[in-house]
Amino acid sequence: MIINSFEFLLFFIIFFVIYYIPRLNTRYQNLLLLVGSYFFYGYASLRMLPLLIAVTIIFYYLGLAIQKSGDTKKASILTALGVWSGVGILLYFKYFNFFITSFSELFESFGLQTNWHTFNIIMPLGISFFTFKLISYIIEIHRGHIEADRDFISFAAYVSFFPCILSGPIDRPNSFIPQLSQTRRFDYDMASDGLRQILWGMFKKMVLADNIAVVVDQVWSSYTAFPSSTLILAAVLYSFQMYTDFSGYSDMAIGVGKILGVKVTPNFNYPFFALNIADYWRRWHMSLTSWLTDYIFMPLNVRFRDWGNWGMIVAIIINLVAVGMWHGDNWTFAAFGLYHGLLFVPLILTGAFFKKNKMKTTYWGLPTFRMVLKMLFTFMLVTIGLVIFKAHDVTQAFDYLLSCFGTGILSLPKVQGDTNGTLLFSLLFIIMLLVIEWKQRSKEYGLSIDNLSRVKRLGAYSFFLLVIYFFGTDTSSFIYFQF
Repeated sequence: MIINSFEFLLFFIIFFVIYYIPRLNTRYQNLLLLVGSYFFYGYASLRMLPLLIAVTIIFYYLGLAIQKSGDTKKASILTALGVWSGVGILLYFKYFNFFITSFSELFESFGLQTNWHTFNIIMPLGISFFTFKLISYIIEIHRGHIEADRDFISFAAYVSFFPCILSGPIDRPNSFIPQLSQTRRFDYDMASDGLRQILWGMFKKMVLADNIAVVVDQVWSSYTAFPSSTLILAAVLYSFQMYTDFSGYSDMAIGVGKILGVKVTPNFNYPFFALNIADYWRRWHMSLTSWLTDYIFMPLNVRFRDWGNWGMIVAIIINLVAVGMWHGDNWTFAAFGLYHGLLFVPLILTGAFFKKNKMKTTYWGLPTFRMVLKMLFTFMLVTIGLVIFKAHDVTQAFDYLLSCFGTGILSLPKVQGDTNGTLLFSLLFIIMLLVIEWKQRSKEYGLSIDNLSRVKRLGAYSFFLLVIYFFGTDTSSFIYFQF
């Protein structure tokens, strides 16, 4: 049940009516939220629903035990047990076969034969997202930042909140659980804002991401047959595909949350306007990067502080390799994280990392030439990283990148058959996206236009609905569902 599908629309309409019309009290509203979330998850992956329920129960009682133990050694042991249990779940479902295969290949490279076999392990949908919620919950209790939630229903609703469970954002218990302690009443302004954000997310996903994917997939499937100019174009397009696919889902999830009276953590802040790679990571997948910053980078930075800037560099590289490996069991993800970590080295050594990035604009509100160069350079670095991210293996990543500097680099990009039309209007909509996001960069999302007159708002809504109707593709899965 994809969030922009007819099935989800039908489910949400029924859920919405029950959620608001009877004016339920807080506990029953949370219970309905939990039942709806379990139904949504079970519809997507019924066989893994028991796992979600089981780990939720375990961490619920673990949180109570940590709270009861206070500031004692027992609380630290219980917290460590919970953290490593969460990590263990991820390691088993996402990386067990990967480690078996990798070590087997390593031994065989030294002439040692192994008879290790992989297992048919099915990765639960959303495991990377709800596991991080569980881990942060017990850490925050141990740190004294929150108290353990004694209401299992509200805690379970936080873990399984259906708009976010499959692909984020990763909400923290500090900001999310307190919202469930109050009865949500229908708020017209908040719901209208949510609908606008859903519409914006649908435009990014259905018009941009899914159409761009047609071109990107065609080129990547036989990239050796295309000239270098086409490979470069496909790499650039993939950067936009990743952004519009993932941020499109985030916009829709946040919008659904607003309709239900729940504020979800923002996940993107116009990353393609970043002035350097550090600025980019402050804008991209913010719920994940802030999570890893708080629970991996900061402790490591304290541990390595005697090493000065090099200690910070080591902490950042470890953190970004963790970001990469969070995505799955492939060395390309580790290489992706290492690549981005190394990009921080000159920023830290020159002091640019510690300086606040301020966008400078001209009299007409456009970025200055120097700002444009910085944004383009950052985008180029990001695009190279995403080639590594998309490749089947590290060898293919290097081969693709080297092929970008082969024959035909100065020729016009070429694609096959009807894809030319898809490419043309994809480029036009990318330009439109950038213009709108630049104009709206101080707002939460591109279609945040509540300050305009009603006539202008209705005109904008009609325009985007028509664009989605005529140019939107058939519903396809989101890239981040696989993570």
